[in-house]
Amino acid sequence: MMDDFEPHRRFLVGLAYRMLGSVADAEDVVQDAFLRWSAVDRDAVVEPRAYLARVVSRLCLDRMKSACAQRERYVGTWLPEPLVSDTAEAPALADDLSIALLMTLERLSPLERAAFLLHDVFDMDYAAIAEVLERSEAACRQLAARARDHVRDDRPRFAPSGDAGARLATAFQAAMVTGDLDGLARMLADDAVLYTDGGGKRLAALNPIHGKDRILRFFTGIAGKRGLPSPELVSPASINGLPGFVLRGDDGPETLALEIANDQIVAIYAVRNPDKLRHLS
Repeated sequence: MMDDFEPHRRFLVGLAYRMLGSVADAEDVVQDAFLRWSAVDRDAVVEPRAYLARVVSRLCLDRMKSACAQRERYVGTWLPEPLVSDTAEAPALADDLSIALLMTLERLSPLERAAFLLHDVFDMDYAAIAEVLERSEAACRQLAARARDHVRDDRPRFAPSGDAGARLATAFQAAMVTGDLDGLARMLADDAVLYTDGGGKRLAALNPIHGKDRILRFFTGIAGKRGLPSPELVSPASINGLPGFVLRGDDGPETLALEIANDQIVAIYAVRNPDKLRHLS
């Protein structure tokens, strides 16, 4: 039973994570799908991956609908659970698992998000999507088209080279642990944005911080309250395909991811909500 499910697990977790923005929820959904798979007559299933994709999509839709009310009550900026991976995987992850894309998907309706992901990311035809969403093919095309417009408008225009990303990440780490504000200032774009997600459970800005000067003042304030991070507690990592770091302190781990364009940092994504970092503990 496991042998005919395991080849699809990574694919299914990727689908669920993109829909839910949560590593833990994605794994729970895939486990539910496994239980359903174990009870089905598998000889009657012509295309196991397509069948399992439909099962996972429906399970995700149920969770997404119930999560909408929770999102409305969320304290501060919502960021997806960070997906920490080996840096060798970063180029493959950057396009369709980027934090910016997941934040855009979060602003879509559950049906728009599902239609876009199933068609544009996972190449499912509209007939199959219509079955999953219980809508007509024409309606599914419209849902995907609306989502595609939002994604195209929000997608970063410039992707950094691997060398540029690594170089800036190394310089950012050095500036962060030494408190070198001048060094940070040289790396940040004038219109850079800092997103911090504490979920109301750890110190974080409630709203995005726009502009280099405001970000530098925020970092200065944080350093004054918490001190500078110790170098041995800062580990370079790939966060959703972006160069970044896992920081480990007395109150638990957190992640920082850097979005880079034109050899400057244009966005910083900091996740501090402990509920989203359990997989890193």
